[in-house]
Amino acid sequence: MTKRLRTLSGITPSGKPHVGNYLGMLKPALAMQATSETFYFIADLHALTKVRDAPALRENIRELAAVFLALGIDHEHHTFFRQSDVPEVAELTWVLSCVTPMGLLQRAHAFKDAQAKEEEPNHGLFAYPVLMAADILLYDTNQVPVGKDQKQHLEITRDIAGYFNRQFGETLVLPEPRIQEEVATIPGLDGRKMSKSYNNVIPLFSTQAELRKAVMRIVTDSKGVADPKDPESCNVFQIFRHFAAAEEQATWARRYREGGMGYGEIKQATFEAIDREIGPFRERYFALRDDDARIARVLGQGGEKARAVASGVLARVRRKVGLD
Repeated sequence: MTKRLRTLSGITPSGKPHVGNYLGMLKPALAMQATSETFYFIADLHALTKVRDAPALRENIRELAAVFLALGIDHEHHTFFRQSDVPEVAELTWVLSCVTPMGLLQRAHAFKDAQAKEEEPNHGLFAYPVLMAADILLYDTNQVPVGKDQKQHLEITRDIAGYFNRQFGETLVLPEPRIQEEVATIPGLDGRKMSKSYNNVIPLFSTQAELRKAVMRIVTDSKGVADPKDPESCNVFQIFRHFAAAEEQATWARRYREGGMGYGEIKQATFEAIDREIGPFRERYFALRDDDARIARVLGQGGEKARAVASGVLARVRRKVGLD
């Protein structure tokens, strides 16, 4: 039998997940369980570059774990864990830091963005590409799902692995990007990329009333009901298309171009389409969110499975550098 490729992805626990997280990472990641050996982790160490509230971080970790479980992650046959439960990642980060040029980190988008905003980045933000590389390389990962805006992260990981392999011999697996072209950027309520930092998100799990209220706030142009409209430039349609079948998309696109349709109609259709897909998971999520024992058990078991792989890779690295 052909060995399945190992796929890895992580998501930072920075608050309640939204529809952009679902379309950009959660849904594609869970679909890959059918074709890959998957490793998915809650990146709580990465959260420390910004989060300074311990109770909030604990709550966000629990929230994210409940979301994964509600959406149906197969934690029995795949590996779902909390990043900080695998201390091997910290040691590998240090080893990789010792072969990573400063110039490579200075070119990272997050660091350059912080400088452009005249912020004073901490060392964690500056060096987080090395931790991200350790996250990926620690599990002999073959492929990593990334959006177009995240492609640089994986390029840096491959560069770091290349530096190590050239200096110490072939040791680390070079992962390949798996870019989800169709969901590269999900617009938020104001048309910018959906992001908690812009406060423009549609919550993934909320009441139906809260979901509808959010959708109705999506910004549109000022064209009247009778005017023809362009579905390709409409924020509402760009969200709707990810939850509607091709035939339904074509019908609404035709109505846009013909005129005689108000934006309130497509907003209602978008709410219904999102609710149709997310609704079946909602009740399960609210039940899981407060089940601390189950969440702790699932993450604990996942951490053990992840460490079983990580310890082998780290032992290989230690031998190569002379720390065995």
